Amino acid sequence: MKLKQISVFLENRKGRLWKALNVLSEAKINIRALSIADTSEFGILRMIVPQPNKAINILEENNFVVKINDVIAVAVPDEPGGLDRILGILNKSDINVEYLYAFVEKKGEQAMVVLKTEDIDAGIKELKDGNITILSTEEIYNL
Repeated sequence: MKLKQISVFLENRKGRLWKALNVLSEAKINIRALSIADTSEFGILRMIVPQPNKAINILEENNFVVKINDVIAVAVPDEPGGLDRILGILNKSDINVEYLYAFVEKKGEQAMVVLKTEDIDAGIKELKDGNITILSTEEIYNL
């Protein structure tokens, strides 16, 4: 299943990250997962939220540049080698992983990994064929 991810482009200056998160907080939008990558001049805040369209609208209304794209969320055993198996399946199938980020489920038994591959559909197919649990939007939003 494809999951919608919001990417927010932030100038790397005081208060911009806070402002983006404050706007979402004020709109009562909960963040299920996030990652930030930065350079000296800008950052990219990547987030999974239960209401992506509402989040995009509110961020754009507050002068943020926002992009939405598809990612894959998978369940990974929270143990050594769990992520290795998933990446091995994609590597064997010649599917490039552009980036990933992870978070641990409240129960602590599994990690959740969000993957962006060059070809989302091929990534989903190969992971399913490898018996990897692809998480639905509902599963992620209800964590």
